[in-house]
Amino acid sequence: MRSWWQRDLRILAYHRVMPLPDPATFDFDLELISTSPDRFRAQMLHVKQHFTPLRLSDVAAALNKGDPLPPDAVAITFDDGYDDNYRIAYPILRELGIPATFFVSTGHIDTGKPFGYDWLVHMILLATAPRLVLPEIGMDVPMPQGRDLRRSLAGTVLKNMKSIDALKQEAMIARLEQEWGMPNDGRPEDCRPMTWDQVREMHADGFEIGSHGVHHRMLAKMSSAQMTDEVRQSKATLDRELGAPATLMSYPVGGDRAFDEAVMNATRDTGFELAVCYICGTNPRPASNRYALFRLPVERMMGPGWFAAMVALPSLVSYPTVNYGPAHEQVHA
Repeated sequence: MRSWWQRDLRILAYHRVMPLPDPATFDFDLELISTSPDRFRAQMLHVKQHFTPLRLSDVAAALNKGDPLPPDAVAITFDDGYDDNYRIAYPILRELGIPATFFVSTGHIDTGKPFGYDWLVHMILLATAPRLVLPEIGMDVPMPQGRDLRRSLAGTVLKNMKSIDALKQEAMIARLEQEWGMPNDGRPEDCRPMTWDQVREMHADGFEIGSHGVHHRMLAKMSSAQMTDEVRQSKATLDRELGAPATLMSYPVGGDRAFDEAVMNATRDTGFELAVCYICGTNPRPASNRYALFRLPVERMMGPGWFAAMVALPSLVSYPTVNYGPAHEQVHA
């Protein structure tokens, strides 16, 4: 009945797919783990059996032509470009014949370095410093001893730092790396991006690769010139490495503090045909917000029933998005 009266586009948002680790020994951000391999397979089987999986480029083509989307349309997306996307998610999607889009931060694919936010969590979990001193965001607190308390503290830091300029965020992380002697200069097994060879293999196999910026910076927290350069560089790198025009964008972080009208305009003007954000929701009229399509985040604690209910009735079951700024209102206009 729902598909008959409301043909809204649902876009699922994943980050990492990997065996759920022991929080006591896993040294990176647990919140970026969307689901386990077994649950991911079950989720994709459910989508295949009950919905119509679409490529985001098919959505863009339909919007360009003014054609309606099929009922119960669902698109699968991944942010960042972790190598478990290649090792675990990609083989499952290929086996089941389900299309997906992988949004990658090109600078991290270039260097192989972990993402800055994840490295910050790693440092807070392992640092021996007695205090966490962050004048950039007005924090000076004792470093707790328990792993759970440190994870909670890291979550608070991540939330607070996303209110400051993107380059100041990077400078803060770099300062801690230097002060604590924990440089982000390797490819840790538990937290590394894909390689270009892996990205190209997936692309050659029919999976879509989109932009997630160059350095995973919050685009709305940059100057206009810096933001525009970041958007253009990400597209130029993807075009060169994949030998085909990149047409899809996912705004890094993606909440309403991470993009605004200027970011959407730069994305459109650079040649991207469609963009997604990380505001939770579906898209009843995707033509009206094609440069800020809402998504449904998949979280690691979702069991089969919860996932099925979220995809079937997202307005009742999905996570609400905290509104920090005006972008949420703008994309509804």
